[in-house]
Order: sequence, then structure tokens, then C-alpha cells
Amino acid sequence: MIRYFHVDAFTQRPFAGNPAGVCPLPAGLPTELMQQIAAENNLAETAFIVPRAGRAAEYDIRWFTPTVEIDLCGHATLAAAHVLFAHLGFSQAKVTFYSQSGPLEVSREADGRLTLDFPARPPQPLAAHPLGLTDGLRATPVHVLAARDLLAVFNTEAEVRALSPDFAAITALEYVGVIATAPGSAGVDFVSRFFAPRVGVPEDPVTGSAHSTLIPYWAEKLGKAELRARQVSPRGGDLWCRLRADRVDISGYAVTYATGEIAAADPDADGQVGA
Repeated sequence: MIRYFHVDAFTQRPFAGNPAGVCPLPAGLPTELMQQIAAENNLAETAFIVPRAGRAAEYDIRWFTPTVEIDLCGHATLAAAHVLFAHLGFSQAKVTFYSQSGPLEVSREADGRLTLDFPARPPQPLAAHPLGLTDGLRATPVHVLAARDLLAVFNTEAEVRALSPDFAAITALEYVGVIATAPGSAGVDFVSRFFAPRVGVPEDPVTGSAHSTLIPYWAEKLGKAELRARQVSPRGGDLWCRLRADRVDISGYAVTYATGEIAAADPDADGQVGA
């Protein structure tokens, strides 16, 4: 049996934020099996965490969408830390996850928020809009920049909320995803939405990794290092953000929706899957 947790990240209530699957493991699983579990879960990401031998506060972490493994995921990292703190008796103030994107620390704040220490991925301006972006968004941004993802900047929050993308056109773009963003309102510095059909996630409800690009962009535009953000997907989510040179802090809450066991994905001693 594999223990399994379904956690809503970047929210303080169930049925909001971004749902993630978390599988704490005593040892690693075959990549193919982890991908199959993620596909069966059919959430934006499933995180698999394995403790590092002899290191009580260190874990290896890998993230899978329903179709591919990805290099960085914020909400599933937040969910994994929540599982350790809330369910597995982890008593230290900080945990370090080792990933394809290097070490990622998560600390527990006094008010219950969890803070991700992530790499900053500042976007660079593009001379022209990538072919297909306007068709994909069915709208024309005022600026387009790029890091791992495309960053499409709009003038107003209303424009971002109104987007109804053509996912087939967005899938054809040579980027993991497209971030749509604009200045925020009502105490929020900026808003965003994130579309990643290329990796099996048409719209991600709340995307921590996108804020590795959003935070340096808006910190420069607004002239301040601490920002409040909201992802305005239908589920929605709130983030507290800080720029620290080449790193960003991304904070949010998490709540457990369900716990259980995966019975049909238990590798036997030979590494084969058995019931």
C-alpha cells in the first residue's frame, strides 16, 4: 500500500486553491509507476517524497502532471510540506526538498502559513509575440516576455478573468505554459491565470512555479519587494510574495481534503506492480 493525501494548496478552505496529490514513500518508485499514479489521480500534479537517509529534515521530491514529469511545482511542494507538518509528525520548523531545480526549503510560519523558498526566474522581453499566442488566448496582451513559461501582460484584471483560451493553439507553443497577468485590485498587487495544456493541465488553479516569474516582474514594475497576489482561476487562490535577489518567497495556506491508500500500485520485491 502507498499512503496518499489529497491537499488543497494556497487556500484556507476545501474546494478552493489548487488540489495536489502527495505520496510519502520509504524509497523511490519506478518513474513509469509514478507517472501512472499521477495519471490515475488526474490532478494538476502529484508529488512523491522520499526521506534522505540520515537527514531528518531532508527529502527528495518529484512532481508529475497526468502526462509528464515537470522540473518545478509550487502548490504540490506546499502540499507535501503540509502533509509532513499536519499528518506525519514532522516537528522541525523547516524542511528541505531536493529536486530537479535544486534544494527548495519550506518553512512553517507562526500563523500557519507555509513559505516556499524558490528560485527566481525573471522573464525577458520578446521582440514579437510568438506566433499563435494571440489566437491561443483569443486576446492581445500589451507585453509578452518569456522564461520557462510565456508571460502575457494585460492592462486590467477584468481582461485576465475574461480569457477563454483555445487550448489547441496554446499547446502548439514551445513553452511549458502561458501566464496571463495584470495589476490587481482590492489590496492585491497583481493577478494571474496559468494555462499549460502542453503538459496535460489546461488551466492550473493556482501555480506556485509561475510566481517564480511573476514576482520578479511585478517587483520591478511596482518598485517593491513584498507583494500580494491572487490567481483568478475559477477555484482561485491567495499568495504572499517576496523577492530576495535571485530567490523568491511564496507563502500560502493548505488544507487536507482526503487521506487514504493506493492499493493497486504496490511494487513487489522485484519492482513489479502487484495488487
